[in-house]
Amino acid sequence: MFQSRTNTCGELRLADAGKEVTLVGWLENTREVGSNFAFLVLRDYYGVTQIVVETQDMMHTVRGITKESTISVTGVVRERESKNAKLPTGEIEVVPSSISVLGKCYYNALPFEINKSKDADENARLKYRYLDLRNPAVKKNIVLRCNVVSALRQAMTEQGFLEITTPILTSSSPEGARDYLVPARNHPGKFYALPQAPQQFKQLLMASGFDRYFQIAPCFRDEDARADRSPGEFYQLDMEMAFASQEDVFAVLETILPPVFAKFGKYSRMPSTPFVRIPFAQAMERYGSDKPDLRIDLEVRDVTDLVCDCGFGPFAGAVVKAVAVDSFTQTRKWIDKLVADVEVATGNKACWFRLDENGGLVGGISKFLGDCKDALVDRLGLKPGSFVCLAAGKKTAAQKTAGVIRKLLGTRLPGHMDEAQYSFCWIVDFPMYEIGEESGELEFCHNPFSMPQGGLEALKEAEGNLEKALSINAYQYDLVCNGVELSSGAVRNHDPEIMVKAFQLVGLGEEDVKAKFPAMYNAFCYGAPPHAGIAPGVDRMVMLLAGEDSIREVIPFPMNKNAQDLMMGAPGVVEPKQLSDVHIAIVPEE
Repeated sequence: MFQSRTNTCGELRLADAGKEVTLVGWLENTREVGSNFAFLVLRDYYGVTQIVVETQDMMHTVRGITKESTISVTGVVRERESKNAKLPTGEIEVVPSSISVLGKCYYNALPFEINKSKDADENARLKYRYLDLRNPAVKKNIVLRCNVVSALRQAMTEQGFLEITTPILTSSSPEGARDYLVPARNHPGKFYALPQAPQQFKQLLMASGFDRYFQIAPCFRDEDARADRSPGEFYQLDMEMAFASQEDVFAVLETILPPVFAKFGKYSRMPSTPFVRIPFAQAMERYGSDKPDLRIDLEVRDVTDLVCDCGFGPFAGAVVKAVAVDSFTQTRKWIDKLVADVEVATGNKACWFRLDENGGLVGGISKFLGDCKDALVDRLGLKPGSFVCLAAGKKTAAQKTAGVIRKLLGTRLPGHMDEAQYSFCWIVDFPMYEIGEESGELEFCHNPFSMPQGGLEALKEAEGNLEKALSINAYQYDLVCNGVELSSGAVRNHDPEIMVKAFQLVGLGEEDVKAKFPAMYNAFCYGAPPHAGIAPGVDRMVMLLAGEDSIREVIPFPMNKNAQDLMMGAPGVVEPKQLSDVHIAIVPEE
């Protein structure tokens, strides 16, 4: 028995016929049939039950109740004449002896129909999220999220990890995104920052003698939204292990994640463990992405040496990548849309050609490729009816553009994507350094706290040698599932001497390291264990399990794409006294 009800709206069955029950919930719908007869649909968290009104007095009561009001219904269960096999409660109905309103809905018109809220405008859904969440299809994703988090917690505990919470108010730290700053009332002119991740704290826990740490950690980053990234706040399964290697981290996640995906996922198939390991350089060459969707059977091939002198201007002095498909029957209009979409996604133009039924080159840039046709056919394995899409430019740009081509061809053409599975892989051997697009200087490519492969000796050899610096790989790794980056992780740099040398290569000295990371630097000077960790994104994980395309579908109260909470009105203005208390003045822009 739950509070004032005897049963839930998803509980009653034919065996309950004849019982007097009390149900509570939301009035989902009323359908009148004549002057003294109506069908009501009552909905609660657990399901729906049909209520049948058969008297004039009860009809009078029902007509005064607006949809989505909460009501209490007491009545007798009976067998339905017209059964609904689609509902668990479809064999019974309740004939009420009393109906009372518990919480009145004061609006006759709703912003959207509850059971079709997913079809409504997203801003309306977010503004009235409490109504959106009444939709069982929307609620189902939040229930899934709860169950997944519970399973992850249990699995991590069984693996010997301790759940330890780390601070929310901390210091600002350069972690790759903008911080959310919090003014300190008792320290004028100074600010706390909300953590972009518990990175430093979890490493400090390793230096403190804890062996295995985890938490479902809230992270805060002031960055733009994407389909797989929520602005402002997100959650991750944060973990760290002392005296651990890269393979130790892999073994833990390969133990924990497959059962969770098998139990809660939309698809049941997934690769056997250990998951395939793909070096970063190989991933970019074969798939044009460091988060490849391995469900697609297409690969990127390099044809630079074959077409560089063909006379087509964009190929001169460029790296050229190609993606080929057989049995291509699409129209020119389809091809034009593909090329246009590639340019929108990458800012780079794609080009193409085909082999006709006789094996002759036709369409696109075919007129430039006569002299290299045989070599292209041989390298790309072309057959009559094949289609080839190409990308050219600097190496990274050509790779990434080809990666988009591969994805679009794989998802739009039948037979090239085995969708009904979870395909995991590890991307390993990320470069330690790269040349910054804006600065033109040597920068950290991924995580500055990572251990460089080759250790201190590799860093010393790279001093003053840009080529050697760019050749250093780090013990950094990403876990990818179905083309979505679930997580980044690394073996950490726990040696202060190596840490200082790594930062020196990007122009930061020992004093800079001490100033930016004082607690971690000092802690490591007192003897730190080798340690490694990772942090799979909970939101992204649940998005994959639910089969949703947008991460906002699995977050209880998400912000919109502009990082606004339309329901609560955040961000919003505050009272002048509140600003005064924290020593802040708003200066109008000139």
